[in-house]
Amino acid sequence: MSSLTPREIVSELDRYVIGQGEAKRMVAIAMRNRWRRQRLDPELREEIAPKNIIMMGPTGVGKTEIARRLARLAKSPFHKVEATKFTEVGYVGRDVESMIRDLMEIGITMVRAEEREKVRVRAEKHAEERLLDLLLPSPTPKPGGYSFTPIPDPAAPSAEPHIASANDSTREKFRQLWREGKLDERMVELEIATQEGSGVSIMGIPGMEDMGGQVQDMLGRFFPQKKKLRKMKVKDAFDALVQEESDKLIDMDKVQDIARERVEQSGIIFLDELDKIASRQDHGGPDVSREGVQRDLLPVVEGCVVNTKYGMVKTDHILFIAAGAFHYAKPSDLIPELQGRFPLRVELSALGADEFYRILTEPQNALTVQYSALLGTEGLSLSFTDDALREIAATAQRINEEAENIGARRLYTIMEKLLATVSFEASDMGGQSVTVDQDYVRGQLADIVENRDLSRYIL
Repeated sequence: MSSLTPREIVSELDRYVIGQGEAKRMVAIAMRNRWRRQRLDPELREEIAPKNIIMMGPTGVGKTEIARRLARLAKSPFHKVEATKFTEVGYVGRDVESMIRDLMEIGITMVRAEEREKVRVRAEKHAEERLLDLLLPSPTPKPGGYSFTPIPDPAAPSAEPHIASANDSTREKFRQLWREGKLDERMVELEIATQEGSGVSIMGIPGMEDMGGQVQDMLGRFFPQKKKLRKMKVKDAFDALVQEESDKLIDMDKVQDIARERVEQSGIIFLDELDKIASRQDHGGPDVSREGVQRDLLPVVEGCVVNTKYGMVKTDHILFIAAGAFHYAKPSDLIPELQGRFPLRVELSALGADEFYRILTEPQNALTVQYSALLGTEGLSLSFTDDALREIAATAQRINEEAENIGARRLYTIMEKLLATVSFEASDMGGQSVTVDQDYVRGQLADIVENRDLSRYIL
């Protein structure tokens, strides 16, 4: 678990998300409280509930990005789910516990990747030996290899030392060639496990979406995994062998235990579109279904035990971060029990021209950096002047005010339209430089910006 202080957490979030200081401070406190809780006596530790958060604000202002970056900082399993998906089937709703099962799968994947990295050196060593067995079968069997031992002829003179010495010498030459990358494009045949399941699936029954996978896992224990022979390049075969050898070296029981502990103690679920399931008192009809979904969510948020194929998972200390625009509904429209499980509320502000300018210039993954890097692969040098960036920011604000406000996502639509011609012709402009200035921006966007109806469709 990350030991960053709240100030350090906010500083890290500032590298990727512009503005929204109050929301950053709130999630930083929630994350630090987890670190503090781990240092309490076990008896008191179990009594401290997570401080679940509701983020309110229009689309494109950074709600999801703040939660996702927070999970990366904490190295926590993170799962984003739309609350509206639980209304798809109707009043009963889909199985809300499926989001905990999905979070557990993410936790398993995270821990397995970490464990693979720990044994990578040993796995690469074993994979290299198996790869040499494919390239040059050995007269003596190697661990995990495909070699054979011929039956000696008693009447023949013994030549084993000479054969072994010559073969070892050839094997070392192949090893050197492989390490120098001279065999990467050579083709070999490798027997690998197929991804085909048992052919059993259970679909269409609410609450049983995960049953098919569990049945397949159960049947997989009784039937051997299918394998097939595939031709591939040596470098691809090596990667496949490293993964296979890594899986042999890691202890999956240990992986499951660590993943379960991590999910229970530091897992984060981002529950988006919460306002869409809020039931408004002056309406009827669909609000009945929405309230049903809220009641289905309640036990998971307040703490229960969910059965997964990796064992029972407790949700008592999973952090839930909910979000929604809340244009028409309010947090007070949620059922009282669910409101009480989200004690922290924060409102994110809409973005203006100044924030758009900062988004284009300050973050490490700014759009200008991304487009320059993409076109740089074609040998084209792309740069933006300061007045061009301010013109783009002002245009984004104007379009958001005149059409629907989609926040920072408006920058994507504008940049795509602005650089459409350059992106198309970049492959024929290798070695050239293109500078985007204010006149270029106005020239490319003039007709669309002036025609309000057209801008609704284009930008």
